[in-house]
Amino acid sequence: MAKKQEDKKLERTYNVPLRKEFNKAPRWNRTPKAVRALRSFIAKHMKSEDVRIGKFANWELWKHGIKNPPHHIKVTAIRDQEGTVFVELAGAPAIHTDEPQKKRFSKKKLKEEKAAKKAPKIKKETGLEAEIEEHKEEKQEIAKEIQKEEIKELKDAKPKTHHPPKDPTIAKKFPKLVLAPQQK
Repeated sequence: MAKKQEDKKLERTYNVPLRKEFNKAPRWNRTPKAVRALRSFIAKHMKSEDVRIGKFANWELWKHGIKNPPHHIKVTAIRDQEGTVFVELAGAPAIHTDEPQKKRFSKKKLKEEKAAKKAPKIKKETGLEAEIEEHKEEKQEIAKEIQKEEIKELKDAKPKTHHPPKDPTIAKKFPKLVLAPQQK
């Protein structure tokens, strides 16, 4: 009989020492060195080159900035069937699941989706409802036209005027700025 292959998920918890490695780096570059040290430690101990660091572990490493990473970090490492190792802070919720990740869209596609959601939904209307809706749209269009005409009339009725400056010394220096008041 053939043996059934079980899901071979290896899960281990490590307290990873980081100080010895990040002290080899200059002070301004210590946290990136600590991240590389965590990757190399997990790759060595879990026997896999594909190491993915989780969100909470990354936050813990970067908590005090680029110059001051933690000396040790306690993490849980899970290796799946393909050999990918997911590293997460011990006690943090597991982010890795067997479900496929959501598709990532560009900003343009996200804007298009939002616009599509906000657009009014068109319902199929029959009889009087359709006529009433058309009548409302016509009234709105007429109202917009009337508003545009009123705005034009107001602009024409009150032209822009240039007032002379209050300081007489400016009037001497810049005679073009001083305009004669308009006669009615």
